[in-house]
Amino acid sequence: MQIYTEKNQKERKQHGNYEFPVHISPESIQSYEQGSFMWHWHPEIELTWFMSGKMEYYVNDKKYILSAGDGLFCNSNALHAGYMKDGEDCNYISVTFHPRFLYGYEHSLLQTKYLDFITTNDAWSSLKLTKDVDWQQAVIGQIQDIYQLSLNPPSDFELQVHLLLSSIWQKFFHYYTALPSDASQNQKHLQRLREIMSFIQEHYTQDISLDDIADHVNLCKSECCRFFKKHMKMTIFDYLLSLRVQNSLPLLMAGESVTKIAGMVGFSTPAYYGQIFKRYMGCSPSQYRKNHSLE
Repeated sequence: MQIYTEKNQKERKQHGNYEFPVHISPESIQSYEQGSFMWHWHPEIELTWFMSGKMEYYVNDKKYILSAGDGLFCNSNALHAGYMKDGEDCNYISVTFHPRFLYGYEHSLLQTKYLDFITTNDAWSSLKLTKDVDWQQAVIGQIQDIYQLSLNPPSDFELQVHLLLSSIWQKFFHYYTALPSDASQNQKHLQRLREIMSFIQEHYTQDISLDDIADHVNLCKSECCRFFKKHMKMTIFDYLLSLRVQNSLPLLMAGESVTKIAGMVGFSTPAYYGQIFKRYMGCSPSQYRKNHSLE
């Protein structure tokens, strides 16, 4: 087994789906080829609880040795990789979820006040969770609770998972807001990133260019591209295409024609929409609609 990525090292695997963007799974480092999984990133946040053994875990420029009982917070868009330590098996539980599962809709107060504050900060790419810190021990316990729920899902499974993840996020928010001010990201940079994303969100259905985006935030094109990729770990163009595909999903489920949807979300032709949709979703728009109708 191995993790498959795009050229920019974004993982191809879907973590949950549009309706419930959460993936809960038991994993083992020994199941991967050569006892390691390759460097990759994804927009989802990943919470891990280590059940047995040890692992050498890298997130961006940080290295962790993680043992049974430890936990790990890996932030959205952070590059990470894992390696077997001293030939030991390592079994762990992974809970991966998209930030929008907590904030609901783009640019909501929940997103701008409570999620972006952490998810867009390069300095906070990850955090080792230990049993020696009370609030971290509580988070580890809640990760275990989520896993137990997944083994025999109750009728309100999704609601219980949402409540647990919201509680976990509240603990992270209180932790990061209490850090010294010099550990915080430059607010000017954060505001500029929000302006870029807001502009794209507002105009994604139109034929917008890099010139339009760069002019909006008073940057040259090359600096605008560099700045966005540094903070989001993807190009502006990739973000735009991903946003268009994401916003086409509810239209597909509502029964709109593929041809009409392509124009509604900003693609020049239905064929191009189908090509990009398959790149991101792993199937055609029609097949996606069929699969989810069956579900």
